[in-house]
Amino acid sequence: MLTATGGPTRSRTRLSRLALATVLPLLLSAACGYGSERPSDAVPAALPGDPLSVDEVRIGYFPNLSHATALVGVEEGLIQRELGGTRLRTSTFTAGPSEIEALNAGSVDIAWIGPSPTVNGYVRTGGNALRIIAGSASGGVKLVVDPEKIKTLDDLEGKRIATPQLGNTQDVAFLNWVSEKGWKVDAQSGKGDVSVVRTGTKVAPDAYRTGAVDGAWMPEPTASYLVAEGASVLLDESDLWPGGSFVTTHVIVSRTFLGEHPDVVEAVLRGSVRTNAWIAADGDRAKASANAALKRLTGRALPPEVLDPAWASIEVTNDPMPATLRTQADHAVRAGLLEEADLTGIYDLGPLHRVLRQDGRPPLPADEQPLPTDTRQTTPRR
Repeated sequence: MLTATGGPTRSRTRLSRLALATVLPLLLSAACGYGSERPSDAVPAALPGDPLSVDEVRIGYFPNLSHATALVGVEEGLIQRELGGTRLRTSTFTAGPSEIEALNAGSVDIAWIGPSPTVNGYVRTGGNALRIIAGSASGGVKLVVDPEKIKTLDDLEGKRIATPQLGNTQDVAFLNWVSEKGWKVDAQSGKGDVSVVRTGTKVAPDAYRTGAVDGAWMPEPTASYLVAEGASVLLDESDLWPGGSFVTTHVIVSRTFLGEHPDVVEAVLRGSVRTNAWIAADGDRAKASANAALKRLTGRALPPEVLDPAWASIEVTNDPMPATLRTQADHAVRAGLLEEADLTGIYDLGPLHRVLRQDGRPPLPADEQPLPTDTRQTTPRR
């Protein structure tokens, strides 16, 4: 346990922080930074039996706790189990745009991804490239600050606050919160009453440690890593949303793949839904499984002082929470980072509704009605 008092404990604290300073940046660089596609190195083999309408389905996700459904679903073989003879091939990404590019290029069929790149990908292709088919995670975003410099929310004026990337989901959320506080910030440069410093999650810890920033609006596990470095949580973004829930990660699919292989899409969704139930039933075992997946994918596991609080702040869910996505898109428009966009048709929740009904699970809220699925002739990819 980290504490600031007592001789022997203080010594252990220094050692713990030294370990964090040397190990965590490597993990954060691989798990949460911005880079290129990384093929997974240990995917489960297809199960005996005939494949579905395609021999192989390719999924993408981040080696990040907010993608816990994919981490655990792959690690435990829960998604492969639903696919039977269709082989699951996985690729991991460290940036939403590169994952969208892979989906558009046809090298990924189904992906776990955040709201901002999804909206951008949908808008830039005129709604032709992708559909959101399920939720995956809510929460896991915090404003953490140097407690010596910032003690209240009003103290942020004049300070330097890090966000991961210009226009990403957390950057938009912070810009909107700053605007609602009445402060002026130029969205492109980050200059204004509060300085927004786009550092990337892999750089944020060093920036905080050296005093280059006074705090950060960051997703997990970066937020908890900064707390382990001495920062304090000033605000949990969940507190800003009605009911405390907002979409952090959802599941998208190539529109073409959805039209050609609806049976495979439903099998992956069934694996996702059953993985979320498995996580909910045994959180400790699921947390260990997710950390084992991180170690396999990045070469480093998260230490308990980072893993435990980060895991506790993320909720897995099947609900895509479309109202919160539309609100996030509106925030980006108001910040000048997104042109006014019509998101009608971005969801196709019909397959998810069928999976939930067949499994005897509670349906989604009444306002999240299924939309029609593309009716293209199925052409198996062999």
